[in-house]
Amino acid sequence: MEINNYIEHTLLKPTATEEDIKNLVNDAIKYNFFGVCVNPNYVSLAKKLSEGSNIKIVTVVNFPLANNINNVVLFQTEHALIDGADEIDTVINLAELKNKNYEKVVFDIKRTKKICSDHNLKVILETDLLTKEEIITASKCAVEGGANFVKTSTGFVKGGVGAKIEDVKIMYETVSPYGLQVKASGGIKTFDYALELINSGATRLGTSSGVDIIKERN
Repeated sequence: MEINNYIEHTLLKPTATEEDIKNLVNDAIKYNFFGVCVNPNYVSLAKKLSEGSNIKIVTVVNFPLANNINNVVLFQTEHALIDGADEIDTVINLAELKNKNYEKVVFDIKRTKKICSDHNLKVILETDLLTKEEIITASKCAVEGGANFVKTSTGFVKGGVGAKIEDVKIMYETVSPYGLQVKASGGIKTFDYALELINSGATRLGTSSGVDIIKERN
């Protein structure tokens, strides 16, 4: 297994500098990662730095609190794609999910996916804040909304675990019959844990520890 092909080398810290992004992209190219995941303000820079490589540029919208109105999310998405993003990760409407207003949750995903068109849309469930039943429901909303992936976490929940094996299994079992994939993210720091997540159904790994994981494998 070439685990590097699963990794989205991630840097979403609010204090990230241009030099940090250069290092991120250079590492992704060096280790042949699937791509990099950066905040929207660095999409165009990451795209420029990755020219001539196969590295995909992934960015986040409605992130990390899921508290933007959908029209703002659509604006973010459109401009991220204009700047060169290849894939979009959006946080599910957590408030409406908790309100059991599932029609609104699905509606928001559908509108965002329409903007994405052929670009992959991943829906971040923020599993640390959900019950098992809510993870299943949120995953079903992502299916109904036309998303391409469900994703575990933003990595910004204080005290959160992030990607958990049992959550990835639940998500995979719920969405895989409909052709969706699972991205595990948050707290992935070792090769063994990354491999366990893949064996549980994850086809992408969002991690800032990609280089360490590759070195540990070797």
